Amino acid sequence: MSHQHQILIVGGGNAGISVASQLLRKNKQLDIAIIEPSDKHYYQPAWTLVGAGVFNMKDTIHQEKDVMPKNVKWIHQKAISFQPEENTVTLDNQEKVNYQYLVVAPGIQLNWNEIKGLKETLGKNGVCSNYSVENVPYTWETLKNFKGGKALFTNPNTPVKCGGAPHKIMWLAADYLKKHDVFDKTEIQYWSGGTRLFGVDKYEKTLKKVAERDKVQMNFFTKLVEIDGPNKKAKFVGFGEQNKDKEYWVDFDMIHITPPQSAPDFIRNSPLANTAGWVDVDKHSLQHVKYPNIFSLGDASSLPTSRTGAAIRKQAPVLVKNLMAVMAGQQPAASYNGYTSCPVVTGYGKLVLCEFDYNNQPIETFPFDQSKERWSMYQLKRRVLPWLYWNKILPGKM
Repeated sequence: MSHQHQILIVGGGNAGISVASQLLRKNKQLDIAIIEPSDKHYYQPAWTLVGAGVFNMKDTIHQEKDVMPKNVKWIHQKAISFQPEENTVTLDNQEKVNYQYLVVAPGIQLNWNEIKGLKETLGKNGVCSNYSVENVPYTWETLKNFKGGKALFTNPNTPVKCGGAPHKIMWLAADYLKKHDVFDKTEIQYWSGGTRLFGVDKYEKTLKKVAERDKVQMNFFTKLVEIDGPNKKAKFVGFGEQNKDKEYWVDFDMIHITPPQSAPDFIRNSPLANTAGWVDVDKHSLQHVKYPNIFSLGDASSLPTSRTGAAIRKQAPVLVKNLMAVMAGQQPAASYNGYTSCPVVTGYGKLVLCEFDYNNQPIETFPFDQSKERWSMYQLKRRVLPWLYWNKILPGKM
């Protein structure tokens, strides 16, 4: 059996659903299909708050069928390969889907197996991660039961979805431990594959002050390569000129892990990928550099910006305009400036709303200084943004 569609979207997450909804708002007659194997749809930005005990996990999960736009054909399968010369995508049941135009938005792949011993110990022995759908509640269990000692928070040397998430949970943990008189018995360490705490000077100044306040010991140019859960030891290796080939075995009482991430294997091994494995698109038009009837956005694209839901919110309308222009035989004219946003929670009731572009220059929404920690911005993240996601963003209304 083969399928034929005018527009085929690979991925039914934030990016794929938003694009489909916006396209149908412009033209209800479009023939659109979405390839998405999952039955569930997750609002992942709230998982930091779930891990800190202030958001209910079940409120982050909807059924995929309930967010799938009406008039879209849902192909409930996995895509496994692309044949762009033939305008086809192969599914894991070996069926082929033909398209006139393709939008590639499958999200990012979490490579847990790159850390030796992690799979065996994640979700026990004080080893937690807000990136694992099954284990987010265990982060909260770990934090609640923590009685002092060494608390480690890791960040890999790869791009990740929501670049602020590896340290958001650290700031929340520090605040929780202060409120429960455990902070003075705790040593907090941040082990990062990055070169600095945050890539935008204006916001980094604030976050450095938060790190000082929380007495966080910072380690950069390092990556977690092995974990021994039963003996509570983590192995890091250094890289970069200062740190090359150094090895560190570090004891821990709790460790929050952000796994290495990459484009999904079926993207990395496809003709659509650049040398780093991401879907190779023009950073302003979101059109593929080689195949003009293919577009991409979101976490699997090569767009050199922080991978966030906020970035997708600005990418989707640009992609929709440019795709419709190409369908009408015109050149793509809409341009994406790299806008992204990281609402960095710095404690309970405190948030720095970082918004910036490709040049790491702030482009802020509100008329006040967003580099300051604010209660109002925390409420925006906790109460307003989740509602907007389900009710406005996915239906293509914003």
